[in-house]
Parts: sequence; C-alpha cells; structure tokens
Amino acid sequence: MTLAGKVVLVTGAARGIGAGIARAAAAAGAAVALGDVAEASVRETAGAIGARAIPLLMDVSDGRSVRAAVAQAEAQLGPIDVLVNNAGIDVIGPFAESHEDTWDRLWAVNLKGMLHTTRAVLDGMIARERGRIVNIGSDAGRVGSSGEAVYSATKGGIIAFSKTLAREVARHGITVNCVCPGPTDTALLEQVRDYDEKLHASLARAIPLRRLGRPEDVAAAVIFLASDAAAYITGQTLSVSGGLTMA
Repeated sequence: MTLAGKVVLVTGAARGIGAGIARAAAAAGAAVALGDVAEASVRETAGAIGARAIPLLMDVSDGRSVRAAVAQAEAQLGPIDVLVNNAGIDVIGPFAESHEDTWDRLWAVNLKGMLHTTRAVLDGMIARERGRIVNIGSDAGRVGSSGEAVYSATKGGIIAFSKTLAREVARHGITVNCVCPGPTDTALLEQVRDYDEKLHASLARAIPLRRLGRPEDVAAAVIFLASDAAAYITGQTLSVSGGLTMA
C-alpha cells in the first residue's frame, strides 16, 4: 500500500499511537503534518521522521488553534488528502466519583476536537471531490470499559459520527472510517495500571493473540483505510484488538 503524493494530517501525533501512524504514513510515501499540544515532543517526533514531516502546535479543543494549524499544514505541504483524528485523553475512575470538569475536558478533546479538525478540512475535500478521514475510536466505545464511562461515551460518539458523516460525504468521493484499538502498549495504558494493577496484568492473558497491541498494529489498519486499496470501504468500524473484541 502506498500514500505517495498524499498529504496526511495526524492529530495527537507526538507519541504513542499517533506517532506510530505518522511514521507509517511517511514510510508509505506521504508528506505528514503532526499536530499536538506538546510542542517539544511533536517537534522531536517530526524531526525523527524526516524532511517530509512537519510539526504543528495544535490544541484540538480550540477551533481557532485547529484552523490555524490546518492553514499552516496546507501552506507548507499542500491540500490535506487524509485526516487521522487520533488526539484523545482519558481519566480513569468510577463514574460515581467523577466530576463535571473532567467530563467537559474529555468531551472537548476526544469528541469536539474531532469535530473541529474534521470541519476544518472537509470543505477542501468536498471541493476536490476526494479525501480520506480515519477516526481513532476505541473498543471501549463498542463494548464499554470499567472505569472509563465518559471516555467510552466519547469514543462511542466518534463511532456514530463516523458512520453518519460517511453517508453524507460519500457522493463527494470521501470515505470515513473508524479504527478502534483494544489495549495498546502506550503511556495511556499506564493509567489502567495505576487504577487497577490486577486488571492491567490480566489484559494480555485475556487477548486471544496473547499480547498487548502496539502502535504499529493500529497504524497498519489506518494506512490501509487511507489508501486506494480501501476506496470502496466507508462507514466501517474496525477493531484492532488481537481478538479481544469480536463485535
């Protein structure tokens, strides 16, 4: 699969799954814009990828920040062909002990952030009659996850939005799909260890393929959906979970 000649924007790209997707896109031949609020880290990641990667200071919860970053990416690399909405945060704990400010932050980054970035690139994709949008959901949004009620709700929203947008923009040659990682070995998963060490230790044993996911596992699915090989696939939700979730 190739993304040669394409411009890819990945949000939340400083580390973890986002960085893995950015590296895979560059390896597939794309020019890649890496957006993140962690300026030093995203610069380091982009620098390690090479000359065809640029860092963007982007706060997805702020529409003005998103629009400015998209304008910068298109000025430097050209029109965005592929948007990967990966930016997300989690706060683990029982819902009965949660607070509204936490709900608002999860909503602002995970769900509204996706809306900001999608809206910022969509008009251009419609005008060009082509585009790929890949949203990173979570299996928590498909089957639920203890200690992640609000996070699961935001990821479920991403899945529903992806299906609806896919219907709306298909006539413009734009596909919209959702990739849902299962437990993946990133810094975010360390929050699970802090919340429940026994749960964390049991995750790999519960996965039929007997290991945690890696960022490159998720990246491979994203590159496929962004490529011409997936031109006839839209509105779909793909779990990358080693068989943990078969829904």
